[in-house]
Amino acid sequence: MKRRDFIRTSLLATAGTMMIPQFLKAHEAGISADPNGKILVVIQLSGGNDGLNTVIPYRNDIYYRERPVLAIEKEKILTLNDEIALNPALESLRRLYDDGRVRILNNVGYPNPDRSHFRSMDIWQTASNADQYLNTGWLGRYLDSTCAGCEIKPHHMLEIDDTLSLAMKGSKANGLAMLDPQKLYRQTKNGMAGNLAKTIHHSEDDHDQVSYLYKTLADTESSADYLYQKGQVKGSYSDYPDTELGKSLKTITELIVSGVDTQVYYVSLSGFDTHVGQRNQQDKLLKQYADAVSVFVDDLKKQGQLDRTMIMTFSEFGRRVKQNGSNGTDHGTANNVFLIGGPPRGSLVYNEAPNLVDLDGGDLRYTLDFRDLYSSLLKDWLNADDVAVLGKSFSGLQGLV
Repeated sequence: MKRRDFIRTSLLATAGTMMIPQFLKAHEAGISADPNGKILVVIQLSGGNDGLNTVIPYRNDIYYRERPVLAIEKEKILTLNDEIALNPALESLRRLYDDGRVRILNNVGYPNPDRSHFRSMDIWQTASNADQYLNTGWLGRYLDSTCAGCEIKPHHMLEIDDTLSLAMKGSKANGLAMLDPQKLYRQTKNGMAGNLAKTIHHSEDDHDQVSYLYKTLADTESSADYLYQKGQVKGSYSDYPDTELGKSLKTITELIVSGVDTQVYYVSLSGFDTHVGQRNQQDKLLKQYADAVSVFVDDLKKQGQLDRTMIMTFSEFGRRVKQNGSNGTDHGTANNVFLIGGPPRGSLVYNEAPNLVDLDGGDLRYTLDFRDLYSSLLKDWLNADDVAVLGKSFSGLQGLV
C-alpha cells in the first residue's frame, strides 16, 4: 500500500467505516494514575440554556413583567431561599439540593460577551478572552500540565460522544471520545489497525502524517483494550432514565466504579436554543437533565464514589431578560452554573441573584468570571497548576470547592 492510499484508508477508518470517534494521540508522558483520585465530570448544556427560567429570581417583579408568557408561575416554583427558586422541572435536582450536594452560581460569564453559539462555546472551552483565539482547551492543557515523566493514555480524559470537544484537546495530550467501551473495542478489533500497522512497518516513507495516524490508532487500540477489560466488572445496577444523557452517565458510573484511571469525563445535552415556544422544550430538557443527574449522584453515593466526584454543569451563554415575540428568548450573556457532588458540606446559592435593573443592553451583567471557577476547580479540586493551565492568575472562588 502506498503512502497516499494508507492516509486515505486511515482517514476513512477514522471518519466512517470503523466509526472510531474523533480521537487524537496522547503524549508519551502524562498524569499518574490514582484510582482514588479526584474526578471531574463536565456536563455541557448546548444551545444557551435560559438561566432565568432555570434558577428563578421569583421576588423580582421585572422578571414577570418582561416575561408575561414565559415566566414560571410562583405557585409552581421550587423555592430555595428568599430570592431564588428552581424551575419545577428540576424537582430531582431540588432533592439533591436538600441533601446538601448542590452549589449554584449566578451571573457567570466574561467581559465583552459574544452571542454566537460557536464563538462563545470556544471561549468557555478554551478559557480564552473574548478577543483571543486558542487551539487548545482548558482540560487539554490540564492534561498537558500534569505530564511529568509518567505514562499517559487517551482514556485519562473521556468524552462520552462520537467527537472530541475543543475543551479536551491540548498541545501535547488529548482526551478520547467514545460512546461505549464495548463498541469501541469491537471497532478496534476488526483488523484495520493491525493491517495499517504492518503497512507502515514495511513502508520506507516516514511521513509525519503517517506516523501520527499510526500512533493514533495504536493509542486508541490500547485504550480500547484497557477500557474493555476494566468494563467487564459492571459498576452500576441503578435504573437510569432511557435518555442519551442517562445512558452516558450510566457509562461514566460503570467506568468510575470499575476503577479506570480517568480523571475527567465530558458529556453534552443539546437543544437549549429556545427562540420559539420555549416553555415546553426547556422544561423537557431540564427534566431530562435533573432526572439523569439525580440517578447518577445516587448511584455514585451508594458505591462510595460521590465524595471524590464533582459535576460541573454549564452552558455557553444565557438568554436575554425580555422574551421575544415567539414565546421564546434570544441569545444573552451571563448564566448560572451548577456544581454537584464532592464531600457533603451543605448546599448553597453562592452569590447574589441576577440584577434585572442594571442590564447591559437588555442582558445580564456577569459578576463571576468563569475562569475564576475553572481556577478553583483546577487548584482546589484537581490539585493542578491553575496558572499554567489558564495562562494567567485568577483569584478563584473562595469556599466553593
